[in-house]
Amino acid sequence: MMSTFRSLHILNYRIWFVGALVSNIGTWMQRTAQDWLVFDHLTAHDAGAMGVTMALQLGPQLFLAPVAGLVADRYNRKQLLVVTQSVMALLSAGLGILVVLGAAQLWHVYAFALMLGMVSALDAPVRQTFVSELVRDDLLPNAVALNSASFNAARMIGPAVAGILTVAVGPGWVFLINTFTFLALLASLAKIPTASLRSLPRAGAGKGRIREGLRYVRFRPDIVVVLVAIFIVGTLGLNFVLFIAAMVGTEFGLDASAFGLMNSIMAIGSVAGALLSARRSRPRLRIIFGAAAAFGVTSGLAALAPSYFWFGVALVPVGLFALTMLTSANGYVQTTTDPVMRGRVMALYMAIFMGGTPIGAPLVGWVANVAGARWSLAVAAASGLLAAAIGLVWIIRTRMLRIRVSRQPRGLPQIRLVSLNQAGRPTARTGTQTGEGGGTADGAARDTSPDDAVER
Repeated sequence: MMSTFRSLHILNYRIWFVGALVSNIGTWMQRTAQDWLVFDHLTAHDAGAMGVTMALQLGPQLFLAPVAGLVADRYNRKQLLVVTQSVMALLSAGLGILVVLGAAQLWHVYAFALMLGMVSALDAPVRQTFVSELVRDDLLPNAVALNSASFNAARMIGPAVAGILTVAVGPGWVFLINTFTFLALLASLAKIPTASLRSLPRAGAGKGRIREGLRYVRFRPDIVVVLVAIFIVGTLGLNFVLFIAAMVGTEFGLDASAFGLMNSIMAIGSVAGALLSARRSRPRLRIIFGAAAAFGVTSGLAALAPSYFWFGVALVPVGLFALTMLTSANGYVQTTTDPVMRGRVMALYMAIFMGGTPIGAPLVGWVANVAGARWSLAVAAASGLLAAAIGLVWIIRTRMLRIRVSRQPRGLPQIRLVSLNQAGRPTARTGTQTGEGGGTADGAARDTSPDDAVER
């Protein structure tokens, strides 16, 4: 268990962790209240309008990513976070005042979602890479996983609190409360001495720095295939708020408190997935694509849930496997990227992860409106299975692997991946194609017999 929380031994990271947890709780409170405001207060249960709101808030990630990544690689990340967090606090206050005064209209929510999305696009790669200044490289995968655990612990608490407050006092007051939670992260940043942060390489001035980051990713096919999988699942599979609102409000006919509870229940699985990832010494490609497949299967089961209770039960493994995939992918990309490129690569990661929402959220919202909430979850299931299939095909092709099925004495089949040489025959050693940590599939060459299973 101690290995799960080893990054918390670092004082600066502990300070950051506490502040980020409080801020994340407020963020999830606002997201839940905002989605229910659109879905139930400003429209007549229009999942499409929710999709548009999500698209406006997450879409700027796609367009501002190159600039945001370069800014994260060139400038003082602590100072940048102070600016972005302060602006987001002001935006939360502005929307809250409009709603409390009863003046909010749908287009106001759209406008604030867009502005918040623009600031968040600049904030995301800075937050992602700031962690590398707080902990050593060997602790980075653990710190990334604990960040995910913090984010999803907040997702477990925030929606439940927001659901109660939205019913009791209205969504506007939830936005105003969120304004104050930003102060927790700002206070944490103030308590971390700048001189105590790790000094990492910075991108130099001059033209072509954005293209430099894109070229770096282009020649890292392992990162490319991870980004493809993340894009597919992020675009079509991770519209959780939309799925849950459609199932709770339309399929089961329940209110905002039930909506908030379902978000919290799914977050139980998400926290478990993040903590399990924190226990691993380093992320692996097989975990990423295996979790994508499991996410697809469990999303399909959630779509078939006959009642509100069983839908909640099904959401726990959905959250677990979704966060296992995302945390492993995030950690893999960060830890295998050169430090001087990390901001630009993580900006591209966030753009691909979040930027597909302008396409996916309205599409999935349309499916929910036309075919029903269950079919929108079926889209999520298909996205997980497709991402897993792409990952498996890439591993087999680039590492010259072949699936071999053999019969055991009791007649049960055994499925194994066998490494092949250039002539297409089984070899006695796995290939050394770069993929996990720069070595073989497990980071170092292993001696095997042709019939041994090769772990990926």
